[in-house]
Amino acid sequence: MSSSKQVFDRGDRVGIYLQDKHSLQENLELVQYAEEQGIDEIWQAESRLARDGITPLGAYAAVTDQIKLGTGVINNWTRNTALIAQTMSTLEELAGPNRIQCGIGAWWDPLAEKVGIDRSGALRAMRECVEVTQDLLDMENVTYDGEFVQMSDVELDVVHGDSGPRTVPVYVGGTGFKMLELTGHFADGALMNYLVSPEYNEKALDALATGAERGGRSLEDIDRPQLIVCSMDHDVDKALDNARELITQYLGQQPHIMKASGVSQDLIDEVGDAIGGWPADKEDIEQGMELIPDDVVHKLTASGTPEQCREKVREYAESGCQCPILYPLGDDRELMIDEFADGYL
Repeated sequence: MSSSKQVFDRGDRVGIYLQDKHSLQENLELVQYAEEQGIDEIWQAESRLARDGITPLGAYAAVTDQIKLGTGVINNWTRNTALIAQTMSTLEELAGPNRIQCGIGAWWDPLAEKVGIDRSGALRAMRECVEVTQDLLDMENVTYDGEFVQMSDVELDVVHGDSGPRTVPVYVGGTGFKMLELTGHFADGALMNYLVSPEYNEKALDALATGAERGGRSLEDIDRPQLIVCSMDHDVDKALDNARELITQYLGQQPHIMKASGVSQDLIDEVGDAIGGWPADKEDIEQGMELIPDDVVHKLTASGTPEQCREKVREYAESGCQCPILYPLGDDRELMIDEFADGYL
């Protein structure tokens, strides 16, 4: 890795994860509020086919000064690797150095399949994408003959302005342990997934450490922010139901995430049958929600009162998360920011 990459503060960092529930104007105001309150990072989802993960970051960069901004995550199938590097370079030009963080994931089926993407060879494809993206951001001239990525005499063509190495670390957003091993070997960081349990984290860290050792590094060389669903409300039942809706969608549509955390295959199958795959309509999701017990909600999310949420986030931190990236499901997102602005430990 280049020495231009930022050195991460391993302390009490906290971030916010934004999806598409709220308008972009509302999110712009929230990001400004988060920066004012001392929140460290914003990660923008590229959710389904609802909202891309790049455009909002440019808007956030234009209205903030210091908060770090990451893609959580774009995929490595629909953007050429050179375009990924070019995009991150442009975002850094807008935001300034040491603020942009590039999160890349392997996408998901059935969406990928529905738009003609064959995700066979996902591990190899990710390795090639990460390697080449890092080299391009280091302003190297790249020739690369891979199975999925081919480059011949390619470099970022910066004529006007700073042409030095970019300060953009590359993260892999993965859930499976083989992908996490790969992340430990090649990436600057692992954007660990949500809707997993703290117990899952222990296995994930083992995989990251195995990959890091293979790459001549240690686990401490891998930055480890983690997406964490946070459904906060003074009404506990309301908080649990908000999280239950999201869990139902993911159990039915991305069951590999739940399986990694030890959710029973019987429950996964039952919920999948109830909602009928992707996309699911509102009535199907409501039917599936009735199958999700409270203990599963508590296992996979930080849900409940402010103190219950803080306590659960501490569990994730004790299990290897270095920066909780909180996905706010409650109606009062400012409340969640206020509760975590001074840290969680």
